[in-house]
Amino acid sequence: MTEHLVQAENVRGVITMNEEYETVFFCNSAEEWQAEGVEQIRLSTVDLTGVPSLEHIHKGVEFVLKHRDQGTSVYIHCKAGRSRSATLAAAYLIRIHCWSPDKACNSLAAVRPHVLIRSAQRDVLDKYHQQVCGPES
Repeated sequence: MTEHLVQAENVRGVITMNEEYETVFFCNSAEEWQAEGVEQIRLSTVDLTGVPSLEHIHKGVEFVLKHRDQGTSVYIHCKAGRSRSATLAAAYLIRIHCWSPDKACNSLAAVRPHVLIRSAQRDVLDKYHQQVCGPES
């Protein structure tokens, strides 16, 4: 999978949302990504009930924007790709389009129907939206 992402999708950045214990079983190590020429950041978030912190959301979105400016892609992942990574992807859509959290989440669900952004994750997206788009939007 790593080779396909790097070559076909031009991935040069990876955001790992998994907790430390999950990475042993479910994803490449930082060294493996680095060997492929890919920069990785870890934004550890508890599985199932976890909510990415606002700090992690800001850091993740800035990482994606940096790679976007360089013309490269970022692979955002967690174990199932349903909640943690989807929350960060929704935050990115909020940042670049100033979309409401509802519109960002619905847009993700339209292409990945198994996305499940829970109410606590929605709450942090509401706060993020207010911070980057202003309370009036």
